[in-house]
Amino acid sequence: MNYLIKNAVATIEPQLLDTVEAVSHSMENAAKDIRISKGIIVEMGLGLPLHPNEVLVNASDCVVYPGLVNTHHHLAQSVLKGIPAGLNSDLGHWLAEVPFRFWPHIDPQLMYDAAILGLAELLRSGATTCCDHHYLYHASVTPEIEDALWQAASDIGMRLVLCRGGATATGSHKGLQKAAITPETISQMLNRLDDTRSRYHQAGPNGMRRLVVAPTSLIHSTKAEDLKTLAAYARNYDLKMHSHLLEVDFDEQQCRNLYGKSAVAYAQGCDWLGEDVWFAHLVKASSQDINLLAKSGTSISHCPTSNCRLGSGIAPVVAMREAGMNITLGVDGSASSESASMIQELNLAWLLHRSGHGANATRATQVAQWGTQNAAKLLGLDAIGALSVGKAADLVLFDISHFRYWGMHSKSVAPIIAGEPVSVKTCFINGKLVIDDGNIKGINLADRQTSLLQGLARLKQKVGDF
Repeated sequence: MNYLIKNAVATIEPQLLDTVEAVSHSMENAAKDIRISKGIIVEMGLGLPLHPNEVLVNASDCVVYPGLVNTHHHLAQSVLKGIPAGLNSDLGHWLAEVPFRFWPHIDPQLMYDAAILGLAELLRSGATTCCDHHYLYHASVTPEIEDALWQAASDIGMRLVLCRGGATATGSHKGLQKAAITPETISQMLNRLDDTRSRYHQAGPNGMRRLVVAPTSLIHSTKAEDLKTLAAYARNYDLKMHSHLLEVDFDEQQCRNLYGKSAVAYAQGCDWLGEDVWFAHLVKASSQDINLLAKSGTSISHCPTSNCRLGSGIAPVVAMREAGMNITLGVDGSASSESASMIQELNLAWLLHRSGHGANATRATQVAQWGTQNAAKLLGLDAIGALSVGKAADLVLFDISHFRYWGMHSKSVAPIIAGEPVSVKTCFINGKLVIDDGNIKGINLADRQTSLLQGLARLKQKVGDF
C-alpha cells in the first residue's frame, strides 16, 4: 500500500533543531507532506499531489516524528505493575519480591498477553521499535516462552530486538537465590542462542527481528569466562551485546570485592566494552568509568523513570554526552515504572537533568535524538530513526488538537515538552499502517484483557497473593 501524508503542522528532524531559531524556521519551512511507497519515504515537501494509487492520510493538527526506539524493556513485567511487596523497595528487595518471584511461573499464554500489552503501550506513546531484555531462561526452560514474544511482535506489527538474557550462575544475585532458580549452563545458553539466531534474526539496516546477546547481569549472574565466550559468539555472528550495569552501588562493591577492580574495568577485561555494546542504567558511573566507556564507544540506555521509582539515582548523562558517549532511552520494565511510555522517558530526561545542571543542560530536540537516531545507530538499524527520503517509513503522527496544546507555540516539540498524555493518531512501521485513527490494527485488546486476567489467576494459584 502507498500513502501520502498531507498537511502536518510540523515534522521534527532532531539533529537540525538545536536552537530556538532553528525550531521556528523548521515549523515554517519543513516538509509537511510525506509520500510512502513500498515501505519507504520517497518524497517530502509542501503541496505534494495525491497519486491515483495512494491512500490519503490527513495530518492536520498532527506533528510527525520518526518512530521512537526503546532500547531497554522487560515485556514480561507488563503484568507485574504495582506489586505491593515491591512498591516501596529498592532494587535488591524489589528484584526478589517481584520479577524473580513471579517469572519462573509465567506460562507462554501469559507471556504472549504481557508482550501484547507492553508493545501496545509503547505504540500508543510513539515507539515503533522495542529492545526487550528477556531473561525468563533457566536450565529446563522450553522455547515456547520466547516464541510467544516473537509472535506478539509479529501480530502487533512492531520491530522487536530480543536482548536474550539469562544467567549461568546465581552468584551474588539475591533474586535468583531466593527464587531457587537453576541457571543455564553456558552450553545450553549458546545452543539456545544459536537456535534463535537461525530462526529469527534478520541482519541488515531494516531488519524487523534482531537478536542481541544479553546476559542479565555482568557482575552477579555470569562467570567471567562465560562472558568472554558470549562476547566471542556475538562478534563472530555480528550480534550486538547488552546487559545491566551500575544501576546501584552493589555492582561496584561486589566487583571490587570479587575482582579487585571497578565494574567498568571488569567489563573491559571480559571483552564487554565497544561500539557494539550498550548497558542499561549506569547510574553509578564515575568520571573514570565515563571516560573508559566513551573511549571504547560503549552506549547507555538511560531509564530515568525506573531509576526514580526504585530510588537508584540519576544517571550522569550530561557528563556522558560531554564525553562523547552515545545516549539512548529505555522504559525498563513496567514492574519498576508502571508505564511503558517512551514520551514519558523523553519528557523526564528533558526535565530531570535541568534540576542539577541548569535550564540549558538538555533540550527537547536533543532527547528526541536520543530516542530516535542515536538508538537506531546503536542497533545497526540505519534504515530508521529519521524522517528523510530513502529511510524506511517508521513514523508517528502525534495529534495535538486537544485543548491541552492550545497556546503551545513550539509545536514541533509539543509531545516532548508537554509530556503525557499523548495521542497517536496514525503510526507506520516499515510502511505498514499499524495505528489508524488512534486504533491499533489487528489486535482485539478486549480479548487480550480476558486472556490476561485468566493468566493472572493461573499465576496466583502457583505463587499466592500478589
